[in-house]
Amino acid sequence: MKMNLTGKLALITGSTKGIGKAIATELAKEGTNVIINGRQKEIVDKVVAEIKDRFPNTFPQSASFDLSDTSQREELFKKFPDIDILVNNMGIFKPMNYLDIDDATWQHFIDVNVYSGNALAKFYLPKMLSKDFGRIIFIASEEAIMPSGEMPQYSLTKTMNLSLAKSLSKLTVGTHVTVNTIMPGSTLTEGVDTMINDMYKDSDLPKTEWESDFMKNHRPLSQIQRLIRPEEIGRFVTFVASPYASSFSGEALRIDGGMVPTIF
Repeated sequence: MKMNLTGKLALITGSTKGIGKAIATELAKEGTNVIINGRQKEIVDKVVAEIKDRFPNTFPQSASFDLSDTSQREELFKKFPDIDILVNNMGIFKPMNYLDIDDATWQHFIDVNVYSGNALAKFYLPKMLSKDFGRIIFIASEEAIMPSGEMPQYSLTKTMNLSLAKSLSKLTVGTHVTVNTIMPGSTLTEGVDTMINDMYKDSDLPKTEWESDFMKNHRPLSQIQRLIRPEEIGRFVTFVASPYASSFSGEALRIDGGMVPTIF
């Protein structure tokens, strides 16, 4: 199915690697002109060039800004005053013991994972409403509704994403603008790969078995018993961003491998 996204302009925050890059790639595959965001210009420009090479009929652009910084967000708004699709993917995570988390760390996670995306939504939502089309998508996590306890400061922010998206969806009633949250399960990003490497590097377990052991012992409720691949998330986000996904808004959409139990 073609997603009817040719010529749409999409900003994907935190899109130089992992899920964000996969989302940008899948959108570009459908003809979307993607805006690649990251803090390091040389890395952003490299991803832009890569996408342009793969999808020469699209026009990827660079947005090398730290979007947790107010002044840099203002620079982004000047460069890209109007977009069709906003994917709030930028986020940080780190396994931490609850008792070791100080107030500054709590605030930093909220600033990056919540306030940044909120500022972008607040700027772009009125413009989407004025033209009666737009998509705002928050990338959360199954941690939002089923915290593992491994990183409470991260789980808190993902739950906040769900609440914020639902609130924003109330402003779009009767329009062709939608606001949704997507909750990936454990995904094999560069960060997760590093985390697993740190967990198992001193063990006697062969590296080929690290993923399955991690799923068995740390994500036992997963029905697929493997880490989700970023491109799988990218394809799902692409559908939600498309005009065909017009029948739902304010939803918390799960792509977690069946990890979160369903209550009938």
